[in-house]
Amino acid sequence: MSEFWIYFQIGLKHVLDIHAYDHVLFLIALAIPFSFKDWKRVVLLVTLFTIGHTMALMLSVFGIIAIKVNVVELLIPITILITALFNLFTAGKSSKKESINVVFFITLFFGIIHGLGFSNYFKSILGGDAASKVLPLSEFALGIEAAQIVVVFVVLIVSYIVQTVFRFSKRDWTLVMSAFIIGVVIPLIIESEIWIR
Repeated sequence: MSEFWIYFQIGLKHVLDIHAYDHVLFLIALAIPFSFKDWKRVVLLVTLFTIGHTMALMLSVFGIIAIKVNVVELLIPITILITALFNLFTAGKSSKKESINVVFFITLFFGIIHGLGFSNYFKSILGGDAASKVLPLSEFALGIEAAQIVVVFVVLIVSYIVQTVFRFSKRDWTLVMSAFIIGVVIPLIIESEIWIR
């Protein structure tokens, strides 16, 4: 049981690390268009993101996929930018089932990209053969899922307060937060090491 808590806590800290705020930024971008009545959809999106993240770690642990760190470090803020831009262009519009399915697929794909960003570190903390890493990887994934649900729950609470107490419309709240996120991630993209030759 103590080993479970070790990897579960690593998963929690991976998401909630103040120095690696890109994960939280993505979750904020993912959650801001929703409210509490959409909680099932939000939890499903978060779970799809975790599945993608875990798939990437699994593929990396078994040596099926490998990608340069600086490429992933560029792709991660791009996924956040795309999500925030999607919010800007769809804010206030009624969500159609077709677009929701696309959002589900893209969230899974973005989870894979984010997982690749953590794969080298994850492999370094685990010894032994690939098969022995499956259980710790599952425990780590549960920690990630728990932390992500906490972040999304906080975003939904803040959204509720802003929209009821401060009388922001859902559309304005989504636009303001998406613009803020874009302002944070554009410098990350510009300052990426991939541009340095």
